[in-house]
This record gives sequence, C-alpha cells and structure tokens, in this order.
Amino acid sequence: MSNVMVTWARTHPRVVDGAVAAAVFVINVPVQAAYVPGHLPRYPVALLVSAGLCLPYVYRRDRPVASFAATALVSLAQWGLGVIPAWANVMLFAGLYTVAASHDRRVSVAAAAVVELGAVLAALRWGGHPLEMAFQVFTATIFIVSVWMWGHTIGTRRAYVAGLRERAEQLERDRDNQARIAAAAERARIAREMHDIVSHSLSLIVVQANGAAHCMHSRPESAQRALTAISDIGQNALAEMRHMLEVLRDGTPDRDPYAPQPGLAQLQRLVEDVRRSGLPVKLTVHGEPRDLPSGIDLAAYRTVQEALTNTRKHAGSAVNTAQVWLRYGDDALELRITDDGRGVTAPSEQSSAGGHGLVGIRERVAAYGGSVRCGPAAGGGFEVVVTLPAQAGTPYVHAGSGRVARSSADVTNPPTT
Repeated sequence: MSNVMVTWARTHPRVVDGAVAAAVFVINVPVQAAYVPGHLPRYPVALLVSAGLCLPYVYRRDRPVASFAATALVSLAQWGLGVIPAWANVMLFAGLYTVAASHDRRVSVAAAAVVELGAVLAALRWGGHPLEMAFQVFTATIFIVSVWMWGHTIGTRRAYVAGLRERAEQLERDRDNQARIAAAAERARIAREMHDIVSHSLSLIVVQANGAAHCMHSRPESAQRALTAISDIGQNALAEMRHMLEVLRDGTPDRDPYAPQPGLAQLQRLVEDVRRSGLPVKLTVHGEPRDLPSGIDLAAYRTVQEALTNTRKHAGSAVNTAQVWLRYGDDALELRITDDGRGVTAPSEQSSAGGHGLVGIRERVAAYGGSVRCGPAAGGGFEVVVTLPAQAGTPYVHAGSGRVARSSADVTNPPTT
C-alpha cells in the first residue's frame, strides 16, 4: 500500500504540493488569530499574508526561483505591514531548500542570503532585547545553513544519479551501435566468403562441364570423370555455403554435420580440384607446416582460391601453368600465386571486368595487418604476393604492413623452384 502511495505521489507532484500548502495555511489560521488578539480588523490582512506565503509553494517544482522570489516578496510585505511571523513563514525555508536542490551554488547562496536578511530584519523589528535579537539571528542562521546544505546535498545526489542514468543509457546506445556494426561486419564477411565459394566453384564447374560436353562421344570415360568432378565440387561448395549461412539463421540449428571452415590443410585438395579443371598448378611449400590462427589460416586459403579463380576466369587458355608458392616463416606466412598468362593485359582490380576478387584479398589481408601486391609479373603473366603474420594479435612488422605494397621490394622474393 505504501509503495502505491509513493508512486502516486511521484506522478502527481502538483497535487501533493497543493495539499502541503493547504495544510500549512489551515494550521496557520488559529495561530495567526492568537498573534493578533483584539485586532480583528488586521486579522484578514494576516490571512492574506498567510495565503500569499503558501500559494507559491504549489509551483516550486516548475519554477523554483520564481516561487521563492514570490514568497520572499510576501515576507517583505509582511514585515512592512507588521504582521507577526507565524507557521506560514516556514514556506520561505521550503523555497530555499527547493532552490538549493535544483540550481547551482551561486543562485542558492543568493537565496540563502535573502532569507538571512529577512531573519535579521525580523529580529530588529520583533526581537526586543539586543541579546534576544542576537540569539534569534544566530538560531535562524543555523537553521538557514542546515536547510541550504540539505538542499544542496540532495541536488548533488540527484545530479549524480541523473549522470549515472544518462551514462547507462549512453552505454546501452553504444552497445546497440556496436551490435549493428558487428552485424554489418559479419554480413560483409559472409558476402566475401560466399563470393569466394561461388566464384571458384562455378568457374571449375563451367570448365568441367565444357570438357564433358566436348568429349562425351569420343571419350566417354573422360566425360564421366568430369561429371564426377562437377558433383564433388558442387557438394563441397554447398557444404561451405550452408556452413556460412548457419550464422544467419534463428532458432535451433540443423543437426546436419557441416564441414569446418577450410584452411591451408585443404590446400592440396584445392590444387587438385583446379588441376582437374584443366589448369596445371604446381604447389611448393617451404618450411614446416604448423597450426595457424583460424582467421589467418582461412585468409591464406581464400587468397589462393581467389587467385586461382581469377587465373581461370581472366587468363583462360592463355595460361600454360600456374604456381602456388607457400613459405612458413618464423613470424610470417608468405604466399605467391603466379601464372604465365597474358601478364600486363590481365584485368586489374580497378577494371570493370576484374570483379571484386582482388579487393576481397586486400581486405582480408589488411584485416590481419599483412601486405599484398597484385599485378603483372616481371617475366610475364600475373602474380599475387601476400604476407600474413604467423600469430594473431601481433601483426607482422613489414614495410607494407597495413597497406598495399607498391613494389616487389615490399615482399620477400621466393627462391627459384
């Protein structure tokens, strides 16, 4: 029941303040009558003064300074008319408390000075003996300082709580913004993964299908092998796509066993798939293969996949061979994918025909603080050279780290294979 009353009082502050003002006025009526015995003509004036002291209290929450000023002016009129202070004068202290709780120190100290001045004037007019007047002023000063400190403390606490609430709301907004940014980044990542999967798989499928159609009557066994390769490539692509799309689904995930994200451990299989499509690829690995952070492992695999896909798409029959060179260094992983195709006539990432594959490679490598150089090779053909850090969280310190390499000096030249 008490909680309901407190809630109601908080939602109806004007009614509560009006009830308090009315109660003080009603209590002041008989007290004021006792102060003016035998002076009935002055009693209505005293009641008007009491009403003037109580009425501004109703608006103290909306206009604290105006309410206090109105009460102070009525008190000054009371002093001029000679109406003896009574219970209604407590409203001046209530106004001081409201000003101290809702305004800065400069305004509240000025209000306290006004009340102190009123206490001195009241003591001079109704105090009597000088010692009695001094005692009245001293008592009033202690009460004024106590009321001011109480109001100032409450105002400081309210400001602190309001600051905490605002900070909590800001943190909540920041959390929502971070969630939206993370969701956008995840969608971009999935888009890059889907591009790599679909582009590479469809390129191989198209090549295998053309080969199967060409030799279906003359060499049916070769056509059969091509169709089997198409089936394998399609199944692998579907498994990877379903694995990527799983993060976008709501509710209970399916129980189908999905293949894990690919990495350099599946690089040999990738090269074999490309070879079966008709593109001779040579894989060379230097150094001892070891476990890498999953993000770097995936970025390296996708780089090779996208580079070979671009070779198949843009160089076509002009390529005789392609090479994938991989070196496990102490603090870096180096990749070089080259072909002997059209070289300077190969589409670049800025051309409309080049698609978004090279852009995706650059974004992946830059995300891990690596470097990348894509362009015509010195001896003809096209090459993609990538350096990735060997450990997550400690980007490889390189001349091209965090940016696109501008020359072959920005990457380590592999040995001749």
